[in-house]
Amino acid sequence: MLSLSASSSSSTASPASAPFPSRPHKSDHHCPDHHRKLLLLAVRRRRILLAVLTTPFLHHALVPRSPALARGLFRMPPPGLANRYFLVRAGESVYESYGVLRTNPVAKTSVDSGLSVEGARQAAQTALELKRLGACDASCWIWPSITQRAYQAAEIIASVNGVDRSRIVPEYTFLDARGLGAFEGRSLGSINKVYESDYISSDNKPPPVEDGTPNESVADVFVRVTQLMSILETQYSADTIIIVSPDSDNLSVLQAGLIGLDLRRHSDLFFSPGEVRLVDPNSIPDYKQPASAVYKCANPPSCK
Repeated sequence: MLSLSASSSSSTASPASAPFPSRPHKSDHHCPDHHRKLLLLAVRRRRILLAVLTTPFLHHALVPRSPALARGLFRMPPPGLANRYFLVRAGESVYESYGVLRTNPVAKTSVDSGLSVEGARQAAQTALELKRLGACDASCWIWPSITQRAYQAAEIIASVNGVDRSRIVPEYTFLDARGLGAFEGRSLGSINKVYESDYISSDNKPPPVEDGTPNESVADVFVRVTQLMSILETQYSADTIIIVSPDSDNLSVLQAGLIGLDLRRHSDLFFSPGEVRLVDPNSIPDYKQPASAVYKCANPPSCK
């Protein structure tokens, strides 16, 4: 085992026993030239290494991000839209042909949630209207709810407009029909009672029910469609997107949010089965302040 004293005594060993000629001992503050060279070389290597490691980060910081990434969070009403949007309500479902409300998501892929004979005709008319409007002349994306009638309508739209099926993007949750709670299974006309409650507050929910059907307020639907728009505005830029919903409320709430209309009035923008509208951010309806103080709103569409 070597000690510090042994290594220091080696400087006084005879020339015959030492592997190198002995050199006179110098204090630490008199560093030899080759030590300075080694120090400079180490500093140079360190600088090169730092440059190599930081270059990728500098590159990402200096290269401008795509417009889609730079837009950030989506808010309603938006200052502008990066894409062109068509809002489409699917044609009449088999359930609707029976005059019955059916909004439980468990049934959204059932045969009776699909298009009725009249609904298929309406979807074909929708597809022809989109073709007349030139919606897919320069290509387009179709975003339908996975609900049977909405996806069937999307397939008809794609076929008539020459759109490849790879451009149909099924949406699994954000475009579900509004859950109507205890109104599930009632007549189609009973939806008017829901809209009367909506006019009072966007937070009002239909009465709950124990069969698992959600009971959603307008505010709940607004959250869903805002999340959808956030995805679309981030994922696409300068594209045409056709949104296909199984019901009216998703679309009327979305349109109200886009144009800044009081969400309580979303039913004024009701969509009939098979109806199609081009989103025009400049088409906000004249806002007529109701006489009741209950309806006063300083920040539409978020009105309570």
